[in-house]
Amino acid sequence: MAVAVCTIIGLFFLAMGGYALVAPAALIGPFGVRLTVASARYEVRAVYGGFGLAMAAVLSVAALDLGSLRAGIMVAVGAALAGMALGRVLSAALDERTAFYPTWFYCVVEALAATALLLTA
Repeated sequence: MAVAVCTIIGLFFLAMGGYALVAPAALIGPFGVRLTVASARYEVRAVYGGFGLAMAAVLSVAALDLGSLRAGIMVAVGAALAGMALGRVLSAALDERTAFYPTWFYCVVEALAATALLLTA
């Protein structure tokens, strides 16, 4: 089960990271953010692209169980995803309500992925 969880979530991160590197404006566009300067595109490529690819890489290590790192990687990535979901929930308390997509769709994805990783670690 842990291998499947790491693989599926790793593929999601791989797709997101690759897409962010190639088309940062398209990735962030659904959130209403416009990347009008180069430094903004750098930021999306770094945070969504680089981070996404790094998460895919460590989840690959976890899926292969190289060096008995699986549990630690799953807890770390699960905690990061839970923190992302929590940030969205806290934002709901501080800001006006938003449509389900994209904000709450990704909150659900992050919460489910975090739960899967933490429960199978």
